[in-house]
Amino acid sequence: MKESKIRNNIAILQQVISSTQDLARREGRPLDKDEQDRVQEMQNEIEKQQKALPNGPVTLSRGSFSGGSGGPFASLGEQLQSVARAGIPGGRVDSRLHEINAAATGLNETTPSEGSFLVQSDFSNDLLTSVFKTDTLPAMCRRIPISSASNSIKINGVDETSRADGSRAGGVLGYWLDEAAEKTKSKPKFRQVELKLKKQAVLIYATDELLEDATALEAFIREAAPAELNFRLSDSIVNGSGAGMPLGVLASGCLVVQPAETGQHSGILAENVIKMYSRHLPGANSNSVWLINRNVLPELYLMTVSIGTGGAPVFQPQGGLSGQPYNTILGIPVMPIEQCASLNTKGDIILADMNSYLLAEKNGIQAAMSIHVKFEFDESVFRFVMRVDGQPSLASAITPFKGSLTQSPFVALATRS
Repeated sequence: MKESKIRNNIAILQQVISSTQDLARREGRPLDKDEQDRVQEMQNEIEKQQKALPNGPVTLSRGSFSGGSGGPFASLGEQLQSVARAGIPGGRVDSRLHEINAAATGLNETTPSEGSFLVQSDFSNDLLTSVFKTDTLPAMCRRIPISSASNSIKINGVDETSRADGSRAGGVLGYWLDEAAEKTKSKPKFRQVELKLKKQAVLIYATDELLEDATALEAFIREAAPAELNFRLSDSIVNGSGAGMPLGVLASGCLVVQPAETGQHSGILAENVIKMYSRHLPGANSNSVWLINRNVLPELYLMTVSIGTGGAPVFQPQGGLSGQPYNTILGIPVMPIEQCASLNTKGDIILADMNSYLLAEKNGIQAAMSIHVKFEFDESVFRFVMRVDGQPSLASAITPFKGSLTQSPFVALATRS
C-alpha cells in the first residue's frame, strides 16, 4: 500500500476516534462499552498501519491524546505550532489543545483536522486588545459586551428628534401655571436600539517554513490578524451599510451633511469647519474628533480666518499654538484615517462624537487552523473570527429649540464639485 494511502487511512481513523470522544465529552459522560471497543479496535488498526510506513511507526500513546506538558502554552507561537502538528496525518496531538477547548468558556470542540482547535483564552484576549488599542477608532466607541448566552442586545433610549416645546425627551412638556389652573399631561417617547452580532473573519496563510519558527509565527499572527480586523471594523464604523455589517456613520439617519459654500468646487475652507462645528450636538465636544483622509492635511495647513489685512490659522499643528500634544481644529483633535473618503468627497472630513457610536462585541476573537486548505502548497491556514455590531445611538438628527438647522453627534462636509 502506498505511503499516502496509509497516512490517509490513519488520519480517517484518528478523526473517527476524536469525534467519538468529543461526542461523549460534550454530553458530559464517559465512553460506553461499545464505544470503548470501537475506539480500541481503531487504535489497534492505527498501530498496525503505522508499522507499515516506510520510515517506521509514529508512536502514539494508548490514551485519547498525546504530547503536552499538562500546563498552558508559553506563547501563541508554541500553541499554533501544536495546532499545525495535530492536523498532520499520523501527527501527535498535544493534550493541552483539548484541555483548552474543553475548559474555556464559550469554546466548542469538533474535528481537529478541520481546524477546530481554538486559541488559548489569554492569547485570544490579547488579540482582541490589539484590535481595541487606544489609538484606534473602535477603541473610541462606546463598547457594549454581550454575554455568551445571547447574540444580540436591545438598548432602550429616549426617542428625541426635536428640542421644540412638546418634543423634548420625545414628548415631555413643562409649563407655567396660574393658581388652581388645570395641568396638561405629557409623556416621553422611547425607542429601542437593537444590535445583532455580525461576523467578520480573516484567513491567514502561513508557509511551513514560518511554522517552524514559533517566535516569527507569533509575531506575524499578532501583527496581521488584529490589524486586518481593526481595519475592516473601522471601515464599517465609518462606511458600513448595516447589511451584514455594522451601520456606519455616513449611512446613518442621524448624519448631518453641511453643504459646501456658494461657488466652492474643491478644498476645505474655514467656513466649512466653523459651520460643521456649529451643527455639532451640544455637549459632545469632550469626546469628539475630526476624522479626515490624510490628503486633507494640506488643506488644513493652509486654512485661515481673515482678520483685517491679516489672518489667523484654524488648524493648530502638534506642538504649535494649540498647546496640546496633538493636531487640533477649534480645540478638537484631528485624526487621519484611511477609511475617510478622498478629498472633495462627502466623508473626507467628519466631526464625530465617537461616544455616540454603540459597538457590541462577544467573546473576543476566536481562532482555528487547518493544514488541508492549501496542503499542496505547503501552507497552513489560520482563521480568526470576530463577532460585532454597531450603529449610532441616535436614529435621526436633532432640530434645535431655536432655529431650523439640525444638529448631530456626526457632521460631514458635502461633496464639492
